[in-house]
Amino acid sequence: MIFVRTHATRMYAVAVSGLALVAHYLPSLPSALILGVVAAALGVGEAVQRTER
Repeated sequence: MIFVRTHATRMYAVAVSGLALVAHYLPSLPSALILGVVAAALGVGEAVQRTER
């Protein structure tokens, strides 16, 4: 858990970039699913920002 708190921003960046690659290489995914994941990623980004402080 200490590792996650220490490197939360880096882990978030890797996860979001992985999601972007999946969305790019799997165009058959429904757009509603992609938009839902993007909204969740934005919420997680807010939590990561608060953890870093």
